[in-house]
Amino acid sequence: MTKPIHTSSEFARGWKVLLASLLGTACGASPIPYNTIGFFIEPLQREFGWSRAEISVGITIYGVLGALLAPLFGWMADRYGVRRVALGSLAAFGLVFASFAVVPGSLLGFYTLWILVGLVGIGSTPITWSRAINLWFFKSRGLALGLTLLGTSLTAMFLPKLTVFLIQNYGWRSTYGLIALLPLGVALPVGLLWFREPRPEERPAELTAAVQDSSTSTPPGGLLGRSLAEAVREPRFWLLWLSIVLINIAYGGALVHMPSMLGAQGFTKEAATVMGAFGLSIFFGRIITGFLLDRIWAPLVTFPILCLPAISCWILTSEHVLSLQMAFIAAFLLGLAGGAETDLIAYLSGRYFGMAHYGQIYGVLYMAFGISTGISPTLYGWVRDTTGSYDAMLQIATVLFLIGASLILLLGPYPDFTKERATT
Repeated sequence: MTKPIHTSSEFARGWKVLLASLLGTACGASPIPYNTIGFFIEPLQREFGWSRAEISVGITIYGVLGALLAPLFGWMADRYGVRRVALGSLAAFGLVFASFAVVPGSLLGFYTLWILVGLVGIGSTPITWSRAINLWFFKSRGLALGLTLLGTSLTAMFLPKLTVFLIQNYGWRSTYGLIALLPLGVALPVGLLWFREPRPEERPAELTAAVQDSSTSTPPGGLLGRSLAEAVREPRFWLLWLSIVLINIAYGGALVHMPSMLGAQGFTKEAATVMGAFGLSIFFGRIITGFLLDRIWAPLVTFPILCLPAISCWILTSEHVLSLQMAFIAAFLLGLAGGAETDLIAYLSGRYFGMAHYGQIYGVLYMAFGISTGISPTLYGWVRDTTGSYDAMLQIATVLFLIGASLILLLGPYPDFTKERATT
């Protein structure tokens, strides 16, 4: 039987993959579009005369299409290996994102590029990177996932200011091409060098030990867990799915439109700095949440954190005179939830449903994440265009955050797949 791997041994064996996954997450199709589109809205409006809602439809197209394809990319990672799927998608995403530099002055051309981002980019999101981390780590899985997904917080911390600087000095078209160097020139070379799945003897023993003690048939890759068909028959799957939808309908548009919300209250120049605070809070949210997930039942850890954005929504409504300090508080509380919620999806997918078909199961859950996050900016933009403020959407978002956080508490204890396997 394989000897158990201790926490320190997990990091000693998997740190190169962890670093490659962090950079892949930071430079992939998950954080870059959402952390830049808010700063392209006004330049696109000035040049083409498009409305906020029309521009926001682009990222909605990407979010919905990418989400629909997430189970397919998850299946490909399960079937053909996560390395080729993640790195191929990362390269394709970088090339398509650079193509926005030559977008024609038509919404059709703009939307076509967002369709391409959805078709090729979803494999560069946590669907793939988290699968590798879940296979390298078990005892310290929460912290390892938190460190991996720090990539999105690092992007949120530095990319807004970089985007503003590049637009001001080189124009919005050149900025698209320059930002595309992040996936193509930073993450891809490191990934080619270090990113891979562990060999069977390198895996934590908890992922495969029961197979070696059981006379039953070996699951795919020698890994334990539910099939997708088994997972969707469990009520906890749909509780988690619904929680993801509610939280991200509230969250996605708040992130994209926060620069506009701040600008409406006189903080146009300070918007990038405030968004940097948002990224910093994601950083702390991921580290703290990841550390606690390895020690405390995950729903109990995340419930209070996922309720905090309700306070952010209340602060950001126009009925309050927003000070710069309160703007920082609103961004910080929203970022804490963002840092916890995305970690939670990857962590709970592995803990509640196992690793045998992780890619497919996570892909379906990511579908909920992607569709709701993609729809949300258009909802926020539509409310702003039709009512003149974001207040109505922020009030709805307050309720959605509270309900979505509460649903997590109903998931129940983690299943023990080694015991289940031994009794079959």
